[in-house]
Amino acid sequence: MEPISLTTARLDLRPFGPADEDEVYAAAQDPDIQRWTMVPSPYERAHAHVFVNEIVPNGWREDTAYPFAVRLGAGGPLVAAVGVHVHEAFGTNSYEIGYWAAKEHRGQGFMTEAVTAVARWAFTELGAVRLEWRAEAGNTASRAVAEKAGFRFEGLLRAGLIRNDTARDCWVGALLPSDLGLTPALPYLTSGAE
Repeated sequence: MEPISLTTARLDLRPFGPADEDEVYAAAQDPDIQRWTMVPSPYERAHAHVFVNEIVPNGWREDTAYPFAVRLGAGGPLVAAVGVHVHEAFGTNSYEIGYWAAKEHRGQGFMTEAVTAVARWAFTELGAVRLEWRAEAGNTASRAVAEKAGFRFEGLLRAGLIRNDTARDCWVGALLPSDLGLTPALPYLTSGAE
């Protein structure tokens, strides 16, 4: 897919590029980002370089991941990252959203605004039927953002996440197009509706 940009009332979302390397590196030094996300820990300069120069463009080109740099207005500071990852499941594409916010920009609603914009895009442009959110059990900040964006908590997956060679329990939730007032790409037959 060709990389695209999105805008909201306060934010500019565009694919990460080489010019973002320094800000990505600086943000990823936050111990909370290293603790609760899948970024490498410790996070080295080389990780940021590979992310913006290889991982991001390859994800867009191969339709496996769509990472967005979230900035406060056009040309403003990097406030967050939001990405949609594609997984092959049961013969169809499954979509999962992940995100982190720069420490100094938390608590201002930027993350919820960005997640909602990217979710709308995933439903309308990618044709996602369901968008999953997963976070290590205990990551209450991530769960709060997901719930504010409309995700419904669905439960705990035992050993559902592998990080640093350790299986960890994770929370899972989902958002459907209808949760945002959008028309789903496929009809949806709920349980017990037969």
